[in-house]
Amino acid sequence: MSHPRHLTESCGLPVFDFPSREDADTTPLPAADSVAWRVSSDSYDSEESWTEVFARFRAAVDTTKVRAIVVGAWEEAYDSGPEEIIGALLDARPDLPALRGLFLGDMHSEECEISWINQSDVGPLLDGFPELEEFGVRGGSGLVFPAVTHHKLRSLTVETGGMPAEAVRGVAASDLPALVHLDLWLGTSEYGGDAEITDVAPILDGDRLPHLRHLGLRNSDIQDEIATAVASAPVVARLETLDLSMGVLTEQGGAALLSGQPLTHLKKLDLHHNYLGGPLRERLLEVLGGAGVALDLDRGHAEEDEDDGRVWRFVAVGE
Repeated sequence: MSHPRHLTESCGLPVFDFPSREDADTTPLPAADSVAWRVSSDSYDSEESWTEVFARFRAAVDTTKVRAIVVGAWEEAYDSGPEEIIGALLDARPDLPALRGLFLGDMHSEECEISWINQSDVGPLLDGFPELEEFGVRGGSGLVFPAVTHHKLRSLTVETGGMPAEAVRGVAASDLPALVHLDLWLGTSEYGGDAEITDVAPILDGDRLPHLRHLGLRNSDIQDEIATAVASAPVVARLETLDLSMGVLTEQGGAALLSGQPLTHLKKLDLHHNYLGGPLRERLLEVLGGAGVALDLDRGHAEEDEDDGRVWRFVAVGE
């Protein structure tokens, strides 16, 4: 199984860790607008809460020039949601006029497993920062994503080991006319990923996403159903890159991609972590690779288990 890693970039800027209280006096700070600032506490045995770290951040950095904030670990993220963090960010709005990127929950597995991260209603952040261009969130437990209208957002990422169907429907019902990049990790039913193919249908229709160029619907138990729906989805014709990786993609889904609408206009098709057989992989390379599409067919850690005659297959990121 794969594990999410810390972000290294946000809004085109390298991510810089705002120093802990112990390191504050010995760590030089970069220019406020030259990095994306990761503000973190400790998930376990924290001596300083996230909001206390954020208060130090506001005192030490010219926040009027800050372009991107990455919310890292917060205390007991496995047991507590980010409601106070969301409140602190909203309270700081007058001092964050240049903010264009925001990511909530940038934790790796040693800080908190992705499906242990407690999330909350992220709608107020999108409503409260109408100038945001990039927004991301990691963790599906307790995640609420209501249908929103946002005219500036260009990139939306939701990384989960199991994304609640209601949150998927909220994204699908959102009015995001400027969105170029959409990436959803739908996850597995074992960790709350209960979305069905009908829940993503409005995304595949593309009516609310006129400028979408990258679509990721991945890390899913229902990857074959997604691939089959993608094969005739109107949104695909305007895409440059399509990412159906990290899920349980088998011969059924791979064959649907080949028999559906042409995908030769794509710059890249990412299918890494898959359960495709050799002949079908060769056919994909022949038809799509031969047309100039960059293909990622790396099987990775997609290993099958067999028990009592039943074959078990797994998404790349669950727990």
